[in-house]
Amino acid sequence: MNHPLRHRRILVIDDEKLIRWTLRERLEKEGYVVVEAETGHAAIEGLRQEEFDLLLLDFKLPDVDGIEVLRHAKERRPAPAVILMTAFASVQNAVEAMRLGAYDYVKKPFNLDELVLECQRALETVSLRAEVSRYHSLDRARFSVANLVGSSPQTQQIRTLVQRVAKSGARTILITGETGTGKGLVARAIHFESEQANRPFMNVTCTALQETLLESELFGHEKGAFTDARVMKKGLFELADTGTVFLDEIGDMPLSLQGKLLRFLEEKTFRRLGGTRDIEVDVRIVAATNRDLKAAVKDGRFRNDLYYRLNVIPIQIPTLAQRKQDVVDLARHFVAIYSEEFKKAIKGFEPDAEKALLAYPWPGNIRELKNTIERAILLADRNVLTLEDLPFEIRDGSAASAAHSATFTLPKEGVDLDQVHKDLLLQALDRARINKTAAGKLLGLNRDQVRYWMRKYGIPEKQQPVEG
Repeated sequence: MNHPLRHRRILVIDDEKLIRWTLRERLEKEGYVVVEAETGHAAIEGLRQEEFDLLLLDFKLPDVDGIEVLRHAKERRPAPAVILMTAFASVQNAVEAMRLGAYDYVKKPFNLDELVLECQRALETVSLRAEVSRYHSLDRARFSVANLVGSSPQTQQIRTLVQRVAKSGARTILITGETGTGKGLVARAIHFESEQANRPFMNVTCTALQETLLESELFGHEKGAFTDARVMKKGLFELADTGTVFLDEIGDMPLSLQGKLLRFLEEKTFRRLGGTRDIEVDVRIVAATNRDLKAAVKDGRFRNDLYYRLNVIPIQIPTLAQRKQDVVDLARHFVAIYSEEFKKAIKGFEPDAEKALLAYPWPGNIRELKNTIERAILLADRNVLTLEDLPFEIRDGSAASAAHSATFTLPKEGVDLDQVHKDLLLQALDRARINKTAAGKLLGLNRDQVRYWMRKYGIPEKQQPVEG
């Protein structure tokens, strides 16, 4: 036998010696390790002393019935699969056994070949459950609140807020912050710190799909709902029932779809595309955006009612420049991760390298820092990272720091602050070739804020080859 379930341990519990012998002979030929028990008490004692992957359990035993042994088996961690064998099969016995967690039941006399196949299916189920449990444990460790790295007061406040929100009954949470600040990690921490941690976590980026495809992704569709809808498909809301759906870049969701999302948030029901019946689910919605949603509401690009429905519990993630205290903490965290991944014994940084990391403004936030450390670890040939291992723009941190710390001298006669703002905005737009995103980075603003100031100062939005 070559299948991966060989050497799994099976406990055969039956008071008839011939049945135990027959099952043992056949199952051992299939590669399983088989232990016998003649009574219920012997089986319960065996379960206390050893771990088993599967129980073949006779319902009628001389001392206790199979249901009592089944209860003891299901208290074990990990719990084995249980197949009940009985010559006294009844609907009541079967229902009770299945309710308590039996995998299946078979009637005596049974077909030996069919029982062996049933054992294999049960063991595959146990293996799959163990694998799912392992991945859930890994995810909980990987995405717990402890992985929100940083010692700054801002990060400590975020960790505390995430823990409170996760344990609360809040069904809608809005995370805002610049690209690369870790909004996705915060969303996952909320899920994996909650009681729903073992439930599904589904995510979708609202900019990644066309409107019809995004609607289908969220709500699902019925067969024939559109040209390529050849079969019925469940959407993320349905698949994530009792879990969490993370809607990234919610600010880019089309207006028509925003109305359907609002209805879902208010009524907890939806219809698949092409469907005629309402489907009710219970999911927590965590939405995130790097846009200024208030400005988007004013511009008519985002629904006012949806904004207030999502903004029940807002979490604002500061930029990395606003929490410089976290830079070295995060850098060391990424060194540990990538040193292990790339099998390198790199322990940290030389002092000059740390100073350069602290001096750099990190316009790309944590994502930029993470990519920088990954590159440095790949190229490093010593056990500490030096200034030479960092990109040029970070090595030149002293100049960057001086530029960012420069201040204007106020003339004696004073200034028109609006005119200063307008002049700086015009300079940034000129340098960025009217690319609003790039201009915003020069001024510490996001794209929506740049557009707001352009309208305020009457600066026309010229059509250019490069658009922010």
